[in-house]
Amino acid sequence: VAAQKCRKRKLNAILNLEEDVCNLQTQKESLKKEHSQCSKLINQIKQKLNNLYHDIFSRLRDDQGRPVNPRQYVIHCSSNGSVFIIPKHLAKSEQSQDNRREQKQK
Repeated sequence: VAAQKCRKRKLNAILNLEEDVCNLQTQKESLKKEHSQCSKLINQIKQKLNNLYHDIFSRLRDDQGRPVNPRQYVIHCSSNGSVFIIPKHLAKSEQSQDNRREQKQK
């Protein structure tokens, strides 16, 4: 009788584990689909942002009325909501300063 109960518990454990595996496989497939959708949305948003960036730069002019070169300048948004057009070399140094500040805060 004890051996019979032991075998029954073992079969129940195996059945529960098989059910868990099936549920996890279903969840995995669902997460894969969600990941794929998120990746597509991210790519669409990146493309829209890129288009906006180029549209903004196509409308900008310097003091002499010449178009601003997007290879030399970047759009910088400050924490207070101000937007600036700054040379890329300054933006890189500013980013490294921001990174250092963030690391110090951690």
